[in-house]
Amino acid sequence: MQASDTSILKPSNPFTPIFGKVPPYFAGRESIIDEISSVFQDPDNNPDRCTLFVGAHGTGKTALLTHLGRIAEASGWICADVTASNDMLEEIRAQAERAAQHLIYKEDQRTITGLNIAGIGGISWSKENHRPETWRITMSDLLEKLSEMHCGLLITVDEVDPDLEAMERLVTTYQHFVREDRKVALFMAGLPHRINSLVSGDSTSFLRRAARYQLGSIPRYEVVEAFRLTVESGGKTIDDGALAYAADAIEGFPYLFQLVGYRSWNASSDHGAISLEHVQQGAKLAREELATRIFDATYSELSEHDKAFLIAMSEDEAQSKRSDLMQRLQKPSSHITVYKKRLIEQGIIEETPGGAFRFALPGFKEYIRGQARDEASD
Repeated sequence: MQASDTSILKPSNPFTPIFGKVPPYFAGRESIIDEISSVFQDPDNNPDRCTLFVGAHGTGKTALLTHLGRIAEASGWICADVTASNDMLEEIRAQAERAAQHLIYKEDQRTITGLNIAGIGGISWSKENHRPETWRITMSDLLEKLSEMHCGLLITVDEVDPDLEAMERLVTTYQHFVREDRKVALFMAGLPHRINSLVSGDSTSFLRRAARYQLGSIPRYEVVEAFRLTVESGGKTIDDGALAYAADAIEGFPYLFQLVGYRSWNASSDHGAISLEHVQQGAKLAREELATRIFDATYSELSEHDKAFLIAMSEDEAQSKRSDLMQRLQKPSSHITVYKKRLIEQGIIEETPGGAFRFALPGFKEYIRGQARDEASD
C-alpha cells in the first residue's frame, strides 16, 4: 500500500460540533426521544403531538428536531422541516408535497382550449391551476390524501419567532387540523423567551397545553458514557483519566460535549487512543471557540438590565446571594426577582435550593467578566 493510501484508512472524527447535525449518541436525551417517538405509532390522543423544545443556544434543539424527523420518516410519516421565517408556510407546503409524491397520484390537469381544422392548425393546451387559495385548505387536501394512505405529516419549526405573522397562522391552523382529526404533529424549538412569548399570545394560547421539554444540562454519568461510546464508534479508545477530564470540561453542556470531543480527537491525530494530554489540548481550544460560537449570540440578545445583573453575579466565585446583588445593583428585591426569572428562563443562570443564583452555562461567568472589562475600558 502506498503511503498516500494511509489517509484513506484514517478514522473519521465522530463528534459533530456542527449546527443541527445529528450526533452518534444523544447524551441525556434518550428518555425524551423514547416518549416522543410514540407519537408516530399512536398519534390520536398522544399529548406529545404538539411539542415545544426549549433551551439556550447550544443545547441541541436543532439536532433533536432533525433526529425526530428521521424517526418519523422511518415510521412511515413524511416530514417538513423549516426554520421560522415569513415564507415558512409555503416552504412547509412545498416540502410536504414533494415528500408525498410517491404516495399521491396527481392527474394531468391539462385541458383543451382550442381545436383547429387539419391543415389550418392543431390542438392547443393550457394547464389550469386548481390550487385552493388558502394554505389551510391546501394542507387539508394534502392531509386527506395522506390519511387514505395511512400516512401522517410531521412539521418541525426551528428558531421560533413569535413576531412572525406566519408563525401565528401556522399555530392557529394546526389547532384546526387537530379538531378535524388530521394525522399531523407539530414540533417546535426555540429560545426560552421566544417560546414564552409565543404561548402568551391571545390566538396561540392553546400552546400552553402543549408538551414542553426543557433542554438543560446533561447528567455527568451520561456525559461519560456517551463520550466513551462516541470515541469507540470512531474506532479509538479513551482512558478513564482522559474521560473524567473531558466530563469536567464539558459540565453537561451539549454543544461543548461535541466541541471538546472534536478537538480532543483531532489532537490525538494518528494515535489509536485519546489520552489526558489530548483532552486537555482539546478542551482548551473548545473553551476559546465557545465564546465566538455561542456566547456572543447569547450576550447580544440580553437587555442592559440583564447584562448588569450578570456582571454583578460574576463578582462571586461560586453562588450569588440576593442581598449582595441588591447592594451591588442598588435595586430592590422585586427587581432581582424579575431579572432572575428572565435569566433562568433563558437557561443562563439557575437558582439553588437555598435561594442563591449561579451560572448555568459553563464558562459564561468568565465571558461576562471579560465583557465587563472591555466595556469599562471603552
